[in-house]
Amino acid sequence: MNFLAHIYLSFGDNDITIGNFIADSIRSNKYKHLPERVQQGIQLHRFIDTFTDTHAIPKISSKRLHKNYSHYSRVIVDIFYDHFLAKNWKKYSDTPLDIFVNDFYDLLEDNYAILPDGVKRMMPYMISENWIYNYSNMEGINRVLNGMNRRTKNKSKMNFAILDLEEHYLAFEDEFTAFFEELVTFSRQKYISL
Repeated sequence: MNFLAHIYLSFGDNDITIGNFIADSIRSNKYKHLPERVQQGIQLHRFIDTFTDTHAIPKISSKRLHKNYSHYSRVIVDIFYDHFLAKNWKKYSDTPLDIFVNDFYDLLEDNYAILPDGVKRMMPYMISENWIYNYSNMEGINRVLNGMNRRTKNKSKMNFAILDLEEHYLAFEDEFTAFFEELVTFSRQKYISL
């Protein structure tokens, strides 16, 4: 799952949210200096990733992309799934998406001192271009895919994945919907056990 899902699956717990968001920027166990609940958020992120990577439904979505994008197909599926979460946000939250996202940006700014350097460098772009909110529309997803392609020095060809999303839109959305219901249940259980 990508940014929006990890934030959502922190269940409104600010410290867990920070940890869940920064986890990809933390190597191994190099997080013991952080507050305990932030550490637990990092652990929750890793549980979510393992569940997602081993689940049959995201594998179906990924397989549809594998021929064109090889190992990048999983990253693309994460982005697609965040699109469907954002697009269908009212189904999952009573808080409007723009308010949810702006509250998250405020949370990042309030916790700037403990953020990894990579997150600090990314933050101004994420906020000014409103990446997370713009997952809700195809133009926003297209920008994300183009940015990811640039980061791979055009090796991934992820910029073309918007065409796959358009062609198989309903299949990807159905797979997301079925998977996300299970992921929410799993994540809530892990959150409670932290």
